[in-house]
Amino acid sequence: MKKRIALLVLVVLALAAWWFGGPYVTVHGLSRAIEQRDTAQLERYVDFPRVRSSLRAQLNDYLVRQAGTDVAASPLGALLYGLGDQLGGAAVDTLVTPTGIGAMLQGHVLWKRGRNELQGGDAFGPTEPARPLKHAEHHFEALDRFVIDVDRGPGQPPLKVVLEPQGLRWKVVDLQLGMSGSP
Repeated sequence: MKKRIALLVLVVLALAAWWFGGPYVTVHGLSRAIEQRDTAQLERYVDFPRVRSSLRAQLNDYLVRQAGTDVAASPLGALLYGLGDQLGGAAVDTLVTPTGIGAMLQGHVLWKRGRNELQGGDAFGPTEPARPLKHAEHHFEALDRFVIDVDRGPGQPPLKVVLEPQGLRWKVVDLQLGMSGSP
């Protein structure tokens, strides 16, 4: 009887360690994938269809709020909103893919090289890697929702990276940009 209880306790502890440690493993893997500019590894930690859907909704909401009620109610406003929705949606669909993220990370390399932010000061050496999650704060909002707050600088709301469990892994399912809706 004691062996069964001990085994049950060990199983419960192992499940709790997996559940509460999973997001931290994902954060570490996500950080490494970004630093190494490894889009294949990044795809393992990000649910791109859900992130694209969320970003499109945030962009549409932002456009409607910026336009105001007068413009949104007019026929010309509806046409402009539809055009903005198509262009913004196409941009999100293009950029929020492993290839799009890879291109942005390559742009980061070019930007760092142009600013002479190189490892060891060697003109032909590698650039300093991107480390957007280095000073991020993270916490559980619920048992099945883990949030990473990435500081974007003074006067800017933090970028919220939301992770949720999918199967045996935790994945990024939402990026909350914190765009204000007031004009």
